[in-house]
Amino acid sequence: MSSSAPKSFAKMAEVMHKPTHFSKLEAENLLRMFYKLTDLKLDRTKFRDVLHNYFNMTDDILMDRVFRAFDNDNDSYINVDEWMKGLSIFLKGTLDEKIKYCFSVYDLNSDGHISREEIFHILKNSLTKQPTEEDPDEGVKDLIDQTIRRMDYDHDGRLSLHDYTTAVEAEPVLLLQAFGICLPNDEVRDKFVKRLQTIDEAERKFRLA
Repeated sequence: MSSSAPKSFAKMAEVMHKPTHFSKLEAENLLRMFYKLTDLKLDRTKFRDVLHNYFNMTDDILMDRVFRAFDNDNDSYINVDEWMKGLSIFLKGTLDEKIKYCFSVYDLNSDGHISREEIFHILKNSLTKQPTEEDPDEGVKDLIDQTIRRMDYDHDGRLSLHDYTTAVEAEPVLLLQAFGICLPNDEVRDKFVKRLQTIDEAERKFRLA
């Protein structure tokens, strides 16, 4: 643990858990994890290691976008407040919170819309090429067109937050992560949260792989 880490995680957790969905114990253990990883802020590499080692994320584009979704002040680092609030949505968010989070992940240029080009950029490297396909990009584009038509309620050829919200609220399981996995699956999430809740009271620390 770093020498500059707060001495009383319990006192810090008492304050920091309140704007999140975490209990005080969960918040305390997340604080211990954060300060085991870094002195002050998490850089992109360490954060990607967390996403990969704990939540089985492997897609470079999506891990970078998750980092940016957590990095609210756009300073290219994750501070402890961003860590706590970001993980609160990532692990325990309401559907509304997850919709806004996923939308921000997919909106690559942060212009308030998800375009065909942005979806193609995300999906082109994640879909498996079939041996019989002469032009796999065309298959990706066809899939994107079908999804856009399904979700584009104002028929302008792109998805606004309103379009995306309306579609996901109607079919959350199918459409929330339609353009790439940016949330942990239930099994991985539950295992991580359970660990936060059951870490030995005397130790209360994570042993990072």
